[in-house]
Amino acid sequence: MSSLPPESGRIAVRAFGGPTALFTYGGLRFLTDPTFDGPGDHGGPGRPVLTKTTPSTVDPATLGAIDVVLLSHDEHADNLDTSGRALLGEVPLTLTTPDAAGRLGGRLGDAVRGLADGESVRLDRPDGGAVTVTGVSAVHGPGERAEVEPLTGQVVGFVLTGDGLPTVYVSGDNASLDAVRDIAGRFAPIDTALIFAGAPRFPVLFGNRPLVLDSAEAAEAARVLDARRVVPVHYDGWAHFTEGRDDLERAFTAAGLADRLEWARESPGD
Repeated sequence: MSSLPPESGRIAVRAFGGPTALFTYGGLRFLTDPTFDGPGDHGGPGRPVLTKTTPSTVDPATLGAIDVVLLSHDEHADNLDTSGRALLGEVPLTLTTPDAAGRLGGRLGDAVRGLADGESVRLDRPDGGAVTVTGVSAVHGPGERAEVEPLTGQVVGFVLTGDGLPTVYVSGDNASLDAVRDIAGRFAPIDTALIFAGAPRFPVLFGNRPLVLDSAEAAEAARVLDARRVVPVHYDGWAHFTEGRDDLERAFTAAGLADRLEWARESPGD
């Protein structure tokens, strides 16, 4: 395995169900795909109705100040729900897809920015340094992006880098290992990979194939990225997720990567 940052450089990740996780990086607090609504059917006009099965493990009012939301996309309730949309209005910056930035910009103005693949934004750190967030490819379903996006929408992943900081990858709703290989070619080795998994499926879409990585593919993504550790998210709390924690543990064990798998904590604190 390639040289990686020391153990002392690892970041703590808190997960709250579905794709929603909080971590501090370079002194800035990042929140992924905010979803805090209660169980039940969720969706809006022109959006699919998705069924949430378990509540979030946190009240968003208790999270404290969030510096940046990393929003993989805005079109599905399991990535951005009503409570999450309300929270965006309180956050200084939301990074998302160009399409989502266009939809959200009327309400959020300059507080939302879209990142195309390979486009970066530099964020000032409290200590005077900087964090660079780069948008990276994500395809929300099996197949080529041009075939998938008309059905499931535009999605973006993120890579975070900074002087003296470990490299962090947030996959977003990605089902493409080719996209992961492209990201690895530029950024590997990855210190911490927050990989969206769960193998969500709908019989009416793509022949019931997963819209996001299944567990075996998540393990393969970890290998391709040369990731020191993988923190899975987006595998629990919704009826259309078909693979959970046990499936991920079996897949990583079968791939000889069980030592890379780490579960986010849900206790208070950074």
